[in-house]
Amino acid sequence: MACRISELVIDAADPDRLAAFWSDVLGYVELDREGDGSIAIGPPDAGFGGPQPILVFSPASDPRTEKLRLHIDVNATDRDQDAELERLLALGARPVDIGQTGTESWHVLADPEGNEFCLLRTRLKPL
Repeated sequence: MACRISELVIDAADPDRLAAFWSDVLGYVELDREGDGSIAIGPPDAGFGGPQPILVFSPASDPRTEKLRLHIDVNATDRDQDAELERLLALGARPVDIGQTGTESWHVLADPEGNEFCLLRTRLKPL
């Protein structure tokens, strides 16, 4: 038997802001709020333990000082990459240069707190 990723926990200076951003990006909804200020978001019809991992934004006041060692990749499900890039930028993502050559088939972006993520070219079927 193997493990499954059930949730990704992301430190956040403003958990509300990141939960709202990533809910818009992924079509997720708020699932839970903890007393410590953590906010869990996930697919509206599945929640924890479903086919996709949930995201938990945990309050943290420590400033990030270097590039993340882990990042999220996303793929559009209902539009091409250019249209999805426009949507993500309108939601508050911003382009980030981490040394790309300009020939990549993906876009490197950052969420409102500077966490890098990539928009890949391939369109995936919705779950």
